[in-house]
Amino acid sequence: MSSEQRPPGDSDEERLRSQLRTLPVFAGTMPRLDSDAAPEQPAELFLAWLAEAIEAGVREPHAMTLATVDAAGRPSSRVLILKGLADGQWQFATSRDSRKGQELAHTPWAAANFYWPELGRQVRLRGRVLDDGPAEAARDFLARGPGSRAESLVGHQSEPLADRSELERAFAEAQAQVEADPQLVPGHWALFSLVPDEVEFWQAHVERRHTRLRYALERGRWTRTLLWP
Repeated sequence: MSSEQRPPGDSDEERLRSQLRTLPVFAGTMPRLDSDAAPEQPAELFLAWLAEAIEAGVREPHAMTLATVDAAGRPSSRVLILKGLADGQWQFATSRDSRKGQELAHTPWAAANFYWPELGRQVRLRGRVLDDGPAEAARDFLARGPGSRAESLVGHQSEPLADRSELERAFAEAQAQVEADPQLVPGHWALFSLVPDEVEFWQAHVERRHTRLRYALERGRWTRTLLWP
């Protein structure tokens, strides 16, 4: 059937909208967030939620979306892995030469998001980003598997790749480097810490009466505020 013969409302765009509207959201029983019993520190509640996500079998519960901005203020985001949480600081690792590494060098502020759909939960953070220094970067890098270290040694992250064979050759060379020097750490590797001044916990409700609890850091102390869904 040509576009001229299609009945009104039968366009590809409308069919997609209809399909999206029929997809299930927040199916099943959702846990609840008791805001009155929430701890004073957001990190404590985050660790409790992370433990529950792991217990529930959520796939890759330590995956987080990290958003940064370039020099023109244009944002970009990607999913990476949480490396640790200590002293209220969420840690992640990357190359300083990567797009996010360069953007953080120019603007050391970021936002992050965790989403655990099986539990209808997400956690949003934003704040400044600190470079944890070469010793912590080396500790993180050497804890990675040999294949992961080789991939990081290749470098050139986010740069154009003319031919897949170039990557295969570079990866083989990097593997040889790892085997020859298991303690090798590239100078561009960095461990960063996101130090939030705002953390929001969002708990879904099947009837859309969601619970939103925001922590805000004010004069060195965390305050808690319930938000409208």
